[in-house]
Amino acid sequence: MNNPLFTDKKDKALESSPQNRQGPSSASPPPPPAENPAVNYIRQKIDKLYESEPKAQTVMGESVVVRPRSKHQQYMFDLSQSGKSIVEIQTAWHNYYLSLSNEEKHQVWHEFYEANTQLQAAHDQKLQTQPNVPAAVVPVKPAPPTAKAPRLTKLDQADRKKLGLPITSDLRTVELVKKQLIQRLSNPQKPSLRQNFSSLLFGLSTGVLVVLIVMFSFFNQIIITPFIQPSRHITALPLIISASAVAPSTTLEVIIPKINVEIPVVYTATSDDESVIENDLQNGVVHYPSTVLPGQDGNAAFFGHSSNNIFNPGKYKFAFVLLHELVNGDTFYLTYNGQVYVYQVISHHDVSPNDVAVLGSVAGQTATATLITCDPPGTSINRLIVVGAQISPSPTTNTTSTVQTTTQPTQLAGNGPSLWSRLWHDLF
Repeated sequence: MNNPLFTDKKDKALESSPQNRQGPSSASPPPPPAENPAVNYIRQKIDKLYESEPKAQTVMGESVVVRPRSKHQQYMFDLSQSGKSIVEIQTAWHNYYLSLSNEEKHQVWHEFYEANTQLQAAHDQKLQTQPNVPAAVVPVKPAPPTAKAPRLTKLDQADRKKLGLPITSDLRTVELVKKQLIQRLSNPQKPSLRQNFSSLLFGLSTGVLVVLIVMFSFFNQIIITPFIQPSRHITALPLIISASAVAPSTTLEVIIPKINVEIPVVYTATSDDESVIENDLQNGVVHYPSTVLPGQDGNAAFFGHSSNNIFNPGKYKFAFVLLHELVNGDTFYLTYNGQVYVYQVISHHDVSPNDVAVLGSVAGQTATATLITCDPPGTSINRLIVVGAQISPSPTTNTTSTVQTTTQPTQLAGNGPSLWSRLWHDLF
């Protein structure tokens, strides 16, 4: 708020006052003290504290020059003639200013701006009458673009709030903001080596994460296959030769104690077509409709997934994932029409997907059941064939097969379609 223009006017007004023309008196203010760093420091702190209100020195100069005076100007004029020091005057003015209402504070500021305008006009007129005086009598050094903008103190914010003025902590001018912005854009800061390395590391990490997510989405059946246990409902049972270990039930199931499998069997498939079997595999293990049923002479064939994409529908995507652990002599069970049929493994081997002969009767055996799945788990490269001979009840009680088929499949069913093939099929 300090302005050399106001100081000049104030000094001239003080010199022309009657008290100054009469010479020194007892009422005259004491001479200014000698320069003292401590005193100067205190003055600077006081100036900083009270900078949110019109400067006492400036108002004091206005009160001398302005005629007639307002109530506030008269108060300052009387204060300036009291003989008090500038510090005491500053403190008294501050207390007086805080005691004013919002309307009166507004009036003080209005008077300050009006007096400032008048003084500035008078100064400009004086410069015009003196052509030899340089125009820049009071040079103002512009703040450098990088200078920190002044910040409002708590006292400033409280006064501005009382006056209804907007509160902002950034007092930079529009020109200064533009200049700083242009400088920053024209001279961008180059990133350091550490910043470049961090950016590169972040990019590589993000890329690897994206690749892992994509790979897992398309090939999760291979990744999670080693950790799958199809069921925990069946405990490991010893080798048995009768159905007494499994209670008869009307539920159609395949039970393999060694690998903890107890899964429903679908006997309603109407075709050996792979698409039909894939649809029925969502509900369990599927019986090939071209093969005999349990309790009939011949070979009853069943297919189950060894693994499948977890995004595909169905709850039995890993039904036969551990089927490769069966060896000759192990047993498995089929429940059908309230009867439990027990089979003992007699062979297990891999065949190609188009070897459909494994669906037919097994040489030298009256009644068998063949369990089929993809091998290795997670792929559809080969088919694992596990053949079990019926040992209970005795095959002599079986009936003749009533299955009538006019066509045979050309390929054994495989794992379900991958996520990519499903998306491709849906899009195109």
